[in-house]
Amino acid sequence: MPIGLREDVAYIMLKKIHEGDGQGKHPVGFTETDFAGRDLSISDILGHLDYLAQKQFIDAEFTGNAYANQEDVPSVVDSDEVDFRIANSFGAPDGPLPHLITFKRAQLTEKGLKMLEKMEANPPKALEEGPVVPIATKDMPFLEKVMLKGDLEDIFDARDIAEVVFRTMRDMMTNEASDRVADELHTEAEPTEDKALQNEISDLWTDTNPIVSFLSRVRPPLIIKSDTFLFRIRQESGLPKDVEPETVIKAVFAATKDELSEERIQEIAGFLPDKILELWQQAK
Repeated sequence: MPIGLREDVAYIMLKKIHEGDGQGKHPVGFTETDFAGRDLSISDILGHLDYLAQKQFIDAEFTGNAYANQEDVPSVVDSDEVDFRIANSFGAPDGPLPHLITFKRAQLTEKGLKMLEKMEANPPKALEEGPVVPIATKDMPFLEKVMLKGDLEDIFDARDIAEVVFRTMRDMMTNEASDRVADELHTEAEPTEDKALQNEISDLWTDTNPIVSFLSRVRPPLIIKSDTFLFRIRQESGLPKDVEPETVIKAVFAATKDELSEERIQEIAGFLPDKILELWQQAK
């Protein structure tokens, strides 16, 4: 299960790492002052750093347990053995250094730079109001939102699941309604050089499989009950065993609603069966 990621913390981390980016990979030190007023635990901070590294927003060299506890705090000062340190500013009895965490080397990736640019153009309100805002906001790419909210570990899983959820939704809609949704989804699903992920959200909506896309255009709208909707997601999307279909459906719904006008959101709601409609209404 991912930790509760927050955009204010992510912004602080990206900005601090970016300060020395002209040097390529460079030492980066985080202090307690960097996170003043954020109400963070050691586990929170390491979890955020682990997320940024795992999702390739940063390229960093560090080791250790991302969801650390006090027993993980090192008791020796040796940068060759331990790439970052957790100090006693958070109550660790044997914290050896006056700083919180130091990367041996780190830098932002191209993806991380794009994210930071978006955040700098529209800084997280939580920086002023206090730490509460989750990182999965409109600033985050579509597939990243699906992955985070859907408890998924792989961006390709997010893509495949989103496409099956879209396919099932589209099968219940008229072509005219589906086209109106597609018209509002012309945003890249994931900023990446990987050709396997270079789609607009509308490409996922209309289906990247041309045969499936054609068949959905020529047959009339289907009546799909909630249980059938859930069954299709479970069977067709390659859903990880430890993830429930309701979780990923809500994740796709939430990410999709961020891209749509209120008119389209209400129009889609009119096609969804009872339990799925509840998920649509709850998703945010």
